[in-house]
Amino acid sequence: MDVEIWSDVMCPFCYIGKRKFESALGQFAQRDRVNVVWKSFQLNPDMKTEPGKNINQYLAEVKGWSLDEAKRMNDHVTGMASEVGLTYDFDKAVVANSFDAHRLIQLAKQHSLGDAAEERLFKAYFTEGRDTSDHATLLELGTDIGLSTDAVRQMLESAEYADAVNRDVYEAQQVGARGVPFFVLDRRYAVSGAQQPETFLGALETAWSEWEKANPAVTDLSAEGPVCTPGEIC
Repeated sequence: MDVEIWSDVMCPFCYIGKRKFESALGQFAQRDRVNVVWKSFQLNPDMKTEPGKNINQYLAEVKGWSLDEAKRMNDHVTGMASEVGLTYDFDKAVVANSFDAHRLIQLAKQHSLGDAAEERLFKAYFTEGRDTSDHATLLELGTDIGLSTDAVRQMLESAEYADAVNRDVYEAQQVGARGVPFFVLDRRYAVSGAQQPETFLGALETAWSEWEKANPAVTDLSAEGPVCTPGEIC
């Protein structure tokens, strides 16, 4: 059963939501039969990368808040992150457009490394204060998770996977995602936001029940007989 997750690497609740969903999935009896598919979403596609400005300063400017107000809000989010074992440092977080980071995730998905890419980019952004729009940084992060240097460099030097990112963004509108994180289970049920693990677990159990009805296991009613198997001479 597929679980699709629309997310942006600069969304603090997406990282928190990832941890809460992982907690629920760990308790789900059929977890080995769940395929998690990460989907791209840009909260601010027009954001300009400003390496000299942190997120507290950016929010104060765009929201019309004082710097203290922005820091108080982010301190609250930092506390939420710590509850699920994450360390956020908004004083270090770099204002960065996420489009190329999403292209890296799309490349990683082709090598079954989508989850690893999300995890590495989240940590780089929220904990390490890395500029996740910088190509040298993305090259390093891509190789950190096992992608080849040549593949990452070729992607960054071209427009590869731009269409895949845009397709995910468009698809988010079709499934009703107006914010992230947004979880869609078996294209039947949606969970919006960084919900508690018990909410995700309930959604998994409900979606699985429907999925299992539509995809019944094959029951072999025959007695064991002679067969040919790959690689053997019959």
